[in-house]
Amino acid sequence: MENSEPTPRGDAARILIVDDDALFAESLQQNLGDAGYAVTTFGDGPAALAYLADGGGGDLVLLDWKMPGMNGIEVLRRLRDQGSDIPVIFLTVLSDQIYEEAALLGGAVDFVEKSRSFSILRKRIELSLGRNRAANGVATHSEDTSLRVGRLELQLDSSRALWNGQQVYLSLTEFRMVHYMAARSGMDVRYRELYDIVHGEGFVAGEGTEGYRANVRTFVKRIRQKFRDMDPSFDRIGNYPGFGYRWQANGSNES
Repeated sequence: MENSEPTPRGDAARILIVDDDALFAESLQQNLGDAGYAVTTFGDGPAALAYLADGGGGDLVLLDWKMPGMNGIEVLRRLRDQGSDIPVIFLTVLSDQIYEEAALLGGAVDFVEKSRSFSILRKRIELSLGRNRAANGVATHSEDTSLRVGRLELQLDSSRALWNGQQVYLSLTEFRMVHYMAARSGMDVRYRELYDIVHGEGFVAGEGTEGYRANVRTFVKRIRQKFRDMDPSFDRIGNYPGFGYRWQANGSNES
C-alpha cells in the first residue's frame, strides 16, 4: 500500500493519517500541510504499523475506525503492543458514544467525527500535541519544569508522571487532567473544566447537554487504575457527585 510523504517543514510536527478513503485522506493531507504539518498517509493499518515498527517517525496518528481487514481499534491495540505511545485520535463517521468510550478506554487521546470542521480538528490536534498549554487552563512558566504535590511529581517538559519516584504511564490527555487537578490541589474541579482540557471549551459529547460527564468519568477511572496499579492504597482523586473531582494532597491513609 503506497503512502504519501511530503517534505517536512523544519521542525514541523508529523501527522500520520491511516484511512482507506483515499479522497478524504488526500483532502485532509492538503489541509494539514497548509497548516504547517508534515503528513504521511497510509491506506490501511498494517502499512502504518509496519512503518512505525521499522523506525518510522510520527508525533500523532489520525486513525479511521472502519477499515477492511483490520479496523482502527485493532490497529490501536497492536500499536500499543509494539510499545508505541504515540498519541492517537480516532477520526471516523461513527458517532455513537459506545465507540468513543471504546476508543478512549483503548488508549486513544481523542475521538472526532469526520463531519466536524477542519478548524475544530486542528484545535484538537494542537491540544493533543501539547502546543497550546493555555488552552487547558493551566498557567505554566517556562522555568517551571516540574510540579510536586505530595508523592506526585509531574515533569512538565516531558509530560511524565511519577508516583513515589516510579513512572505512571499516562497518556497525554490523562497527564493533562492530572496536572490540572494537582495544580489545584485541595480545590474542587468541575466535570466541565476537565472535559474542556481535552476537547476545547464549548464542545459537548454524549447524549444530552451534560453527556460529557460520562467521558470524564471514563478518563478518571482509567487514571485511578493506573495509579493503583503502582500503589493499591492510592486515593488522591476524590469524587463529588454532580460536581466533579478534587486532587487531595493527603489521602485518607495518611496523617
